[in-house]
Amino acid sequence: MRVSKLPCLDWLRNYDGQTLSSDLVAALIVTIMLIPQSLAYALLAGLPPEMGLYASILPLIAYAAFGSSRTLSVGPVAVVSLMTATAVGKVAQQGTVDYATAAITLALLSGLILILLGLIRFGFVTNFLSHPVVSGFITASGIIIALSQLSHIFGIDAPGQTLPELGFSLITMMGKTNAYTLGIGVFCLIFLQLSRRYLASLLARFGLGPMLSQTLAKSAPVAIIAICTFIAYASELDARGVALVGTIPQGMPAFSQPHIEWTVIRELIFPALLVALIGFVESVSVGRTLGARRRERVDANQELIGLGAANLASAVSGGFPVTGGFSRSVVNFDAGAKTQAASVFTAMGIALAALFLTPVLYYLPKATLAATIVIAVTSLIDWRIIKEAWHYDQADFMAIAITIAMTLLLGVEIGVISGVSASIALHLYRTMRPHFAIVGTVPGTEHYRNIDRHNVVTHDNILSIRIDESLYFANAAFLEEIVDTELLQREGIEHVILMCPAVNMIDLSAVEALQEVNASLMERNVKLHLSEVKGPVMDALKRSALLRQLGGSVYLSHHAAVLELAAES
Repeated sequence: MRVSKLPCLDWLRNYDGQTLSSDLVAALIVTIMLIPQSLAYALLAGLPPEMGLYASILPLIAYAAFGSSRTLSVGPVAVVSLMTATAVGKVAQQGTVDYATAAITLALLSGLILILLGLIRFGFVTNFLSHPVVSGFITASGIIIALSQLSHIFGIDAPGQTLPELGFSLITMMGKTNAYTLGIGVFCLIFLQLSRRYLASLLARFGLGPMLSQTLAKSAPVAIIAICTFIAYASELDARGVALVGTIPQGMPAFSQPHIEWTVIRELIFPALLVALIGFVESVSVGRTLGARRRERVDANQELIGLGAANLASAVSGGFPVTGGFSRSVVNFDAGAKTQAASVFTAMGIALAALFLTPVLYYLPKATLAATIVIAVTSLIDWRIIKEAWHYDQADFMAIAITIAMTLLLGVEIGVISGVSASIALHLYRTMRPHFAIVGTVPGTEHYRNIDRHNVVTHDNILSIRIDESLYFANAAFLEEIVDTELLQREGIEHVILMCPAVNMIDLSAVEALQEVNASLMERNVKLHLSEVKGPVMDALKRSALLRQLGGSVYLSHHAAVLELAAES
């Protein structure tokens, strides 16, 4: 699929009635799902509920125009909402006008950062966070999100942004639990959990088709909102201390230029970078997973621009940071969405809800929204990745464990920084001591394999070392150590051949290390040779003095080098 600066043109050219029908059905299903999610994630971010609706209208249209994924559904998501609450809470008091303004500013800054990164083609930034580390961060964030919502379910004031803070607050305030709020919260949790597990199969037993059964099961949050709103109205639960959503302004957001204060920008610029990074990584991961099912290309650089446009749209329409949501996008995909027109229709549905449904939500208990969040984020908590990492690779496990621990103990911002640091440290750890092998000839062939793994032929005057990693500053010293150590263990060596088929890149530090190795070997009357050097690496070597100083030769084939040098003995 060709990706343009305006990707929507690619699918608009061939848009037809069948595609329209598929997109309308998907939009209806996602709209039903997105209304309670938007309200719930605004609550999670500490913002007025209408801001969740505002963040689900114009951003969807902006991404539809500029995003490269045809089925990704953007909007408020749990992790980014938590990060918004953490970042904004440091510059404004929750519940004030400044708090909402700071959230809008955060969306604006995140959007500008994403677009800037897209324009300079910085899509490779996704490589700074490994998938296991991202899973660890999201798992820890899911735990914090779930705990943070328990205060709404118990009807108590238990603030906190880390596991110790939340745990202490919940324990000390548990005695002030509101029984009515707790009853509503527990009822919602049970209803939503049972609906998620059994409702679709139960409806299928009654003869409903798979698509309709799944749709009704996904609509469980809407049903529980309607039920609890009616119960709260009929029983006057607000008089019994149950916190309600209250008045939600009716109508569309007032599109305007965000109010900018440089002091707030200074405080939020770094959190905005973290929000942009995590949102982008999460979104691209989801987009590529879904795109692979239909062999559709998701361009990372175009995604930066698409998500940046969505966040700018959220800012000018009174919303907060948004990104591609996993559950929402999967539902959109499974419901049969063919293009981003489905997101445009979804935005229209949310706009209608903002125009006509908000008065009905006055009596909606906040405990209901909190239960919706808790059930939603349980899918984010992935203990399996920790177990797999433990059995597969201890370094991966340590990176995940550090990310989870730092996120739980010190908060999401430190968790993101720890995740990036752990990913980079993991890469450096694995490449600073590259794998190498002493190789010999497989009898009767021209193939060379590790002498410790295969029955191969070697020569007393030749030391063949295969380097299985690119050479750069982090492993340059180790290269010298390899050659020196192996040479000391053998007598009669006249030639050392570095076999380089896996060396894709070499920097100046590694070239200098090779010069040191060459000089050291020449003092011992041993010649250094290179074999199977790739073109780009050879181009780099030609720009240095190494080839002029080299005691030996450079061979196109390692087998040719061995045949020639073995004949000299």
